[in-house]
Amino acid sequence: MCGRYTITSDATSLARHFALPALAGALRVRFNVAPSQRVPIIRLDGEARPELAEVVWGLLPAWVSDPLRGSRPINARAETVEAKPFFRQAWRRRRCLFPADGFYEWQRGPAGKQPYWVRRRDGDPLAFAGLWERWTAKTGGEAIESCAIITTAANTLVRPIHPRMPVILSPADYARWLAPTSGPALAALATLLAPAPDDLLQAVAVGRHVNDPHHDEPACVEPLLPAEPQAPLRAQRPTGAP
Repeated sequence: MCGRYTITSDATSLARHFALPALAGALRVRFNVAPSQRVPIIRLDGEARPELAEVVWGLLPAWVSDPLRGSRPINARAETVEAKPFFRQAWRRRRCLFPADGFYEWQRGPAGKQPYWVRRRDGDPLAFAGLWERWTAKTGGEAIESCAIITTAANTLVRPIHPRMPVILSPADYARWLAPTSGPALAALATLLAPAPDDLLQAVAVGRHVNDPHHDEPACVEPLLPAEPQAPLRAQRPTGAP
């Protein structure tokens, strides 16, 4: 699964990467983004133009009767996102990008879970494929907008740490991912839900400071000192979790 990630790139770099000048100054640095928090996404507005929005991480479909009951998934599996009722409408009509520059995964070991920060080798921003929803009570009131990250099978780099990873889209596919589409063109989007190339990313062992979601500071991404124990990279067995 992808349960924590980072947005440590400066706003100017993110604005340039996503070709959205309005991003400059609109995004704050985040070292430990966690579920249930409000997170930035890029989606299309009512005039089919890219916009930055802040929504809750944990998907709440429009048809749910009570937002306080039931699950609020933070991830959707690439293999079933087209078919599962929970995600189907968002897949068809409400796709989004998660601006990021890395994500955390934990590897199980004899000394406990070792966190790793997985990021681009060149330090550039990333975009996770995502879905978003808008829920409104039948009695009216303020809408709740929410989102989930789509995950896929881990690539060779991440697999020893965890069997799943977020879908990382290429910049060349951003517009295609966001654009309204249907029929064969919609089905073709599934080809984008593949593991990232093995040489795109690097995994850095970091300290357990990141384990606490209340910690949101540079210490979360500081590499382990050479003297500290580091769990060896060994393949994890696949699980049914997102």
